Amino acid sequence: MNQTLLNLVLDYVSNNIGTFHKKRIQSLDTLKLDKVLRRKNPYLFKAKYQLTSEQIIKSLIDAHISSAEEGIFGDWLEELAIYVNAQVYGGKKSGITGIDLEFDLDQIRYLVSIKSGPNWGNSSQIKKMESDFKTAAKTLRTSNSGLIVKAINGCCYGRDNKPDKGDYLKLCGQRFWEFISGEEELYSELIEPLGHTAKTNDDLYQEAYAKMINKFTIEFGKDFCKADGAIDWEKLVHFNSAK
Repeated sequence: MNQTLLNLVLDYVSNNIGTFHKKRIQSLDTLKLDKVLRRKNPYLFKAKYQLTSEQIIKSLIDAHISSAEEGIFGDWLEELAIYVNAQVYGGKKSGITGIDLEFDLDQIRYLVSIKSGPNWGNSSQIKKMESDFKTAAKTLRTSNSGLIVKAINGCCYGRDNKPDKGDYLKLCGQRFWEFISGEEELYSELIEPLGHTAKTNDDLYQEAYAKMINKFTIEFGKDFCKADGAIDWEKLVHFNSAK
């Protein structure tokens, strides 16, 4: 492994991983109970026999966290990938719609759409990506007819052992990180620095999480519980679904 590149990556991760943790906390701080309740299925709470305010609130917040963290960390990894490629091949964040990274290697212009993992989209989303690739390639060739353009769907983790998708290559996990850096083992070297200050940052996050659980539990009890403490299911369903 290129030690110079590894040191640059280690420094970048150490200096920037705090951004991910800050955004995790911000995603909680901006959460509103009424908006979350309107997005969730109240019938599911009843079907799962969730009888306390805290049970319902925890399931609401945990579902929000799972979705939000995947997106937040995916964005963070995208920036890391662009940084790594810039150090090795002089790549840059693309200004073309639907393209995250573009760089030149061996007289080929690579257009890269970066996703977190291999199972990132439905058929419509995949078709949109394919369309973006074709539009981008056409635009670039307008100003340089001899330009060779190749499209890459890069996934930061996971695997796909059939990378050739016809109009583009799907490179996942080790294949992706090696492609953008030229380093076969970079994918595994990333793990250690990601834990930098993780304990301290997670303590702050858990404090924010506990406050949110307590705050929403109180709000939920005030708005959707009867005088005897039982959940007012009719009122909850009305709030969520009534016309």
